Amino acid sequence: MTSQEMQQAPVSGSDLATVLETRRSTMPDMLVAPGPSEAELDRLLTIALRVPDHGRLAPWRIILIEGESKARWIEQLLTLAETREDAAKSRISTRKLASAPLIAAVISSPTPGHKVPEWEQELSAGALTMNLLNGAAVLGYGANWLTGWHAYDPRATELLNLAPGEKVAGVVLIGTIAERATERDRTTQDRVVSRLEI
Repeated sequence: MTSQEMQQAPVSGSDLATVLETRRSTMPDMLVAPGPSEAELDRLLTIALRVPDHGRLAPWRIILIEGESKARWIEQLLTLAETREDAAKSRISTRKLASAPLIAAVISSPTPGHKVPEWEQELSAGALTMNLLNGAAVLGYGANWLTGWHAYDPRATELLNLAPGEKVAGVVLIGTIAERATERDRTTQDRVVSRLEI
């Protein structure tokens, strides 16, 4: 079976609710080429940017990592991983980035001192990251929000040329689904939903 045949068809209309109800992250090594075409990527990014953004600050940005740049980035991360106390664990985490043809690093870029609290600006970056996952599913691709050591180690984040005050909100791997993950236990509404009664 080819990668193209393994990819599910894009979703339309009434199927959207079903996709969102059943969406689940794809294991990193099960995300393979091909990734989204340029037209699909344009749609995916359009979906990603449709998030609550109080004050219209756009307190985030997206760095796309693919092709030879992705290979060089991973190589540099592996070099850094060897210098860490948890080198073996960091090495494994870094190798998980290799299979997916496209990586989108979501960068939280809050505006300090603005009337919109920084916490709300950071939540907006998280919403954008989730929109990438949902958008990938709607377009028939798999995705995984894999924020490992490389999102927090200052030497690793330096490779992304972050400005002062910026943080990595999410590292999203995107690609064709080679093998779907089995469903896992999830929390139930009765455990986490309540109604305020005053």
